[in-house]
Amino acid sequence: MKRKATAVWKGTGLEGSGTLTAPSGFFDNSPYSFKTRFENEDGTQGTNPEEMIAAAHAGCFNMALSFQIAGKDFAAEELDTTATVSLEKVGEGFSITGIVLDLKGKVPGMDEALFTELAEVAKENCPISKALSAVPIELKISFSS
Repeated sequence: MKRKATAVWKGTGLEGSGTLTAPSGFFDNSPYSFKTRFENEDGTQGTNPEEMIAAAHAGCFNMALSFQIAGKDFAAEELDTTATVSLEKVGEGFSITGIVLDLKGKVPGMDEALFTELAEVAKENCPISKALSAVPIELKISFSS
């Protein structure tokens, strides 16, 4: 399987802007720029690469965890994960310095210890976690059965 997205940029890094497009239509000429990346904390003016990484990571992790749960003959009622990607100035440039996966899960009949174990396995083995393995990834869990 291969997936792709297209980024088009015009202008300088500080004053330029671009758009992101993907065949699915999810990114349909979505704007991004220095301002949307560094000056628009709430994200209302457009997206940025870190937001897309966060969305990809949260989605991939939830899917991986749902497979782990099903492998133990349970079904998740809900897996709600917020991924927070931290971008910080490091030396002369910027680096992603960490990712926090904040998971709220409800799996009827499953105990919390098993849920936590499976969530850790999913965190380590989802394809996005593997791709981002150079970055510390923290998992916070809130569980109900």
